[in-house]
Amino acid sequence: MKRIAILGSTGSIGANTLDVVSKLKGAFRVAALSADSNSGLLAAQAQAFRPEIVSIGNGLLASQIRKLVPAGTKVLSGAEGLREIVASRNVDMVVFAISGAACLVPLLEAIRHKKAIALANKEALVSAGTLVMKLAKANGVRILPVDSEHSAIFQCLNGRPQGLSRIYLTGTGGPLLDVSAKKFDSLPPSFILKHPKWNMGKKISVDSATMMNKGLEIIEAQHLFGLDERHIEVLIHPEAIIHSMVEFSDGAVLAQMAVPDMRLPIQYALTYPGRAQTPVKRVDFTKLASLTFRPPDVKKFPCLGLARQAARAGGTLPAVLCASDEEAVKCYLGGNVKFSGIPKMIEKVLGRHRNKRLGVSVGDILDADAWAREEMRSLCYH
Repeated sequence: MKRIAILGSTGSIGANTLDVVSKLKGAFRVAALSADSNSGLLAAQAQAFRPEIVSIGNGLLASQIRKLVPAGTKVLSGAEGLREIVASRNVDMVVFAISGAACLVPLLEAIRHKKAIALANKEALVSAGTLVMKLAKANGVRILPVDSEHSAIFQCLNGRPQGLSRIYLTGTGGPLLDVSAKKFDSLPPSFILKHPKWNMGKKISVDSATMMNKGLEIIEAQHLFGLDERHIEVLIHPEAIIHSMVEFSDGAVLAQMAVPDMRLPIQYALTYPGRAQTPVKRVDFTKLASLTFRPPDVKKFPCLGLARQAARAGGTLPAVLCASDEEAVKCYLGGNVKFSGIPKMIEKVLGRHRNKRLGVSVGDILDADAWAREEMRSLCYH
């Protein structure tokens, strides 16, 4: 029985992971759960799965949740709580479903403790992919991607990237695909947050609308699969049946296809290299009218270009991209900036950053992250 910890268990990925675990009876033991602030749901999850440890974002919430979890469950809080979870001898695999840059330090710590990693977080690899992958290789740790696109690529490669020449990252195009850019700022956040195929958190939903999500995925793919940004293409595929494709040096292309359901890539990461039955619907090819593809409109969605700029520059610039995007999305959701202002402000912050390209440390990444957040806040609130 594999013992797993789920960091970010109350979010969409975390909840889907628990659903997968509940259906694979006897295969997994939930050893630890963590959440940022949703103490009510975390307590309910603890009652259902009875982990040895739960951790919540701050000490005040921890004191509240102690009364709600099963007797004998250890309650921790903050960054120290996450560190204790990933270092626990009773954890074999850590599912990283935390969003944002908060994932980086516990991820590195989990790798140092040689835990199996199922990674749903984009920002850690985007910000510090070189450091993460180097440490994973040194410790013999395989990072199993949970993103549907990167899971698709991983499955197509079957763990063997020899002869890989091109990656095609597919995406639906989000809720604004066929909306004129002139109308963006007149649309309510409820429209922006309603993804046509996936049910996701607010931050990633906005990133999907700006297409920053695909830009981050380009950088993520660079690190996971060792391919230059120039050989990673984005294709708009509204039907969301092909989740990504790989092209080999002989011209052969392999695609991974399935109905859009995050439980599939989650389960594959948990059970790798095996596969297990799922209740997920199957593709009915007789009912597919067509599978269509088109290039993204980079003028309409400038975040794609900004991400490629950061990918080419490397160093600390990708960390600045991640942090400034996260803060810009917060500003938008808080009503402090228009939707069209998101890429404009990110571009300003990227332009002001003094990029450190060589000898980048974790401290450099964290410093760049903090600088970018402060810079973005000054643009948003002044």
